[in-house]
Amino acid sequence: MKQVAAPITSAWLVALAGLTAGCSTPPPAPSPPKLRVVLLPQSDPDGQPRATAVEVKSGDASLVLNKPFALAERNDAGQLTQRITTADELQARYGAVFKIQPPSPESLVLRFLPGTSKLTKESEAELPKLIQMARARAGGEILVVGHTDRQGTVEANDALSLKRAQSIADLLVEQGFSRELVNASGRGEREPLVPTADEVVEPRNRRAEVIVR
Repeated sequence: MKQVAAPITSAWLVALAGLTAGCSTPPPAPSPPKLRVVLLPQSDPDGQPRATAVEVKSGDASLVLNKPFALAERNDAGQLTQRITTADELQARYGAVFKIQPPSPESLVLRFLPGTSKLTKESEAELPKLIQMARARAGGEILVVGHTDRQGTVEANDALSLKRAQSIADLLVEQGFSRELVNASGRGEREPLVPTADEVVEPRNRRAEVIVR
């Protein structure tokens, strides 16, 4: 007996039509994710305001934030706008975030006798303060950067600056801080605190900067 294929019912036709329509119509494009960037005030180790800036980009648009509390936002249309916010507004919006953020890095400058890695008496008196500052950051990283004045050769000052930094790092390790968390480096005469001519003796440049973060 010859078999005849059964016709497709109207229910199946409706279902197929719906599937075809769904495949041919692309889903709506998602809205660009919102973006909010705030430039918070920064201070140097002496507590003085530090000039900072950040560039915010979104597609072809960009904004430069260069004032404390400057805020860049991207709206649902993908446009960047800029305004100045306040500490109170940020606290109200992000108070919970500020509570869990790590404390700002602290720094201390120690000075050395000429041509040596031996601290001056004044800087020796600062060591308890350094130890207390470092212990307040349990598990924090400690950076020690040694410097020299411009007396002597560049090569000798490179070696001396590293020796100065290493002497402070060794002292911290002796106080119980992990060697893995204490990083010593030397800058030689390249980054003077007080710029001078070559072979000029400048006590303020014979230093080690200790940064606890």
